[in-house]
Amino acid sequence: MTPYQSGIIAEPSSDACFVTLNVKRSRMTEFKQSLVMIPDLVSQIQAQFPKAELHAAIGFSKLIWSELDNKQPQELDLFPALKGPETEIIPTDVDLVLHIRAMRHDASFQLTQSLFALFGDSVELVEEVQCFLYKDSRDLTGFVDGTENPQGEQRKAVALVGDEDADYRHGSYFNLMRFSHNLTKWQKEDLKTQEDTYGRTKEDNEEYPSADKSPNAHTKRTSLKDEDGKSIEILRQSMPYGNLTDQGLMFASYGKSASHFNLMLESMILGDEQGHTDHLMKYTTAKTAQAFFIPANVWFNKFQS
Repeated sequence: MTPYQSGIIAEPSSDACFVTLNVKRSRMTEFKQSLVMIPDLVSQIQAQFPKAELHAAIGFSKLIWSELDNKQPQELDLFPALKGPETEIIPTDVDLVLHIRAMRHDASFQLTQSLFALFGDSVELVEEVQCFLYKDSRDLTGFVDGTENPQGEQRKAVALVGDEDADYRHGSYFNLMRFSHNLTKWQKEDLKTQEDTYGRTKEDNEEYPSADKSPNAHTKRTSLKDEDGKSIEILRQSMPYGNLTDQGLMFASYGKSASHFNLMLESMILGDEQGHTDHLMKYTTAKTAQAFFIPANVWFNKFQS
């Protein structure tokens, strides 16, 4: 078992399930009793599917954290409310999130079912969204997703809290948003408009030179530098979802700091001093917006009786 929850930095999967839950405050004792069993349960189900690359990340929001721990991760907060010219982000914070993924649907299904059963009547289901790999890791708009993700050991450096918050080392700040796409509107646009909106080519996935990018391009709005000129990074674990009536993206972001995601979101929604916002937001709507902290595996031991 790794010190961090394995779902944070694992490589992309072909199947994923995102589950959000609220905890019944009248059943808090039962809920806490279930928490201590989570790491072992995850390991047991992983052992049943040894080749499935089964992973999990279970996190908690600010809404419930103080009822579970007498300390708090330094940057844990509720999801920010933002209103820009293209779209408005309305927070939909809940208590608890399960991010389950694997290379086999039956494996992720089994772990999701087992965790939900473990909580019993102490939780209420808010939303369950099943996701899938689309072509070569593309969003349903047809563009490759997560191209700029850190690779190898850099994934840990970007996603995991370190000594800057020693009490919560090996944890991660997690932001989850369900974007519902207007694919009918998107598909009416010509290829040049689509590529300009992203700032990269569609088929070959080649990023435009910086000088050729519109200030409203998605890659322009999300490519930020800190005051020292270093890139501000997050680890994306996003995947598309869809059925006959609704299609979109579960945007999932992990980071050692909550501020990195917040800065990118502000750049997209509020824009810069010249009013340049992310024009990709013209074709999609955020239906949910939630913030969590994914603690290290050892954190669950505090609930041992």
